[in-house]
Order: sequence, then structure tokens, then C-alpha cells
Amino acid sequence: MLTVGSIVIRVDDLHAQIRFWSAALGYAVREPIDDDFALLHAVDGSGPNVSLDAQRSARVLPPRIHLDLYADDQAAEVRRLTGLGATAVEWDGRPDDADYVIMQDPEGNRFCVIDAAS
Repeated sequence: MLTVGSIVIRVDDLHAQIRFWSAALGYAVREPIDDDFALLHAVDGSGPNVSLDAQRSARVLPPRIHLDLYADDQAAEVRRLTGLGATAVEWDGRPDDADYVIMQDPEGNRFCVIDAAS
């Protein structure tokens, strides 16, 4: 049996992305932090880890994989994430009744904020 242990995100600025993703998810950083790698984990032990890998890679749009983050109050979370440096991504193909908002972190890694209340 397999379980998802960690989701790895390629980043350019490791320390800036540690600040963003740990604040966004409420995760803590496992010490020590390597020069090119950091593992973030849920403080309560729930959910998969998020690893940040400081390796250059080409950005592909649309991305082949992204995170879906579930929110009880989607509008509040979008505002909070925007305050942390994320931006909303406009997409002409998004249905009017979509339960998600496409966003990207400060380096352009995309994720969706899903309205889990509906």
C-alpha cells in the first residue's frame, strides 16, 4: 500500500517560499533546512508533507499537476493568501459556477482554492 508522504514543489528562492507555504498552510519547517531543500509538515501530523526543492526547472502552463486546497471560507482564504503574496489567475475556461479559484504562489506555482462549504 502506498500513501502520499510529501508533495514536492520546485522553487527558486527557498527561504521566501518557506515563508509563503508555511504561512499559507500553517505548516512548520523540519530542521535543519538544507541549502536546496526544506520539508514542511502539518503541526498536528495530518495531511501530506510539502517539500520545497530549490532546483531550477522550466515553468509549464498549464501545469501538469497542482494542489487543490480546500477552504471552509473560500473568500477569506483567497484574501489571506493574496496578503501573503499569492495572486489570482484568470482563465477564460473557468465555468461561472466553478467552486474553485485558481491562484499562484509568488514564484508562479499554481494551486486552486476549493470552496469546501458548498
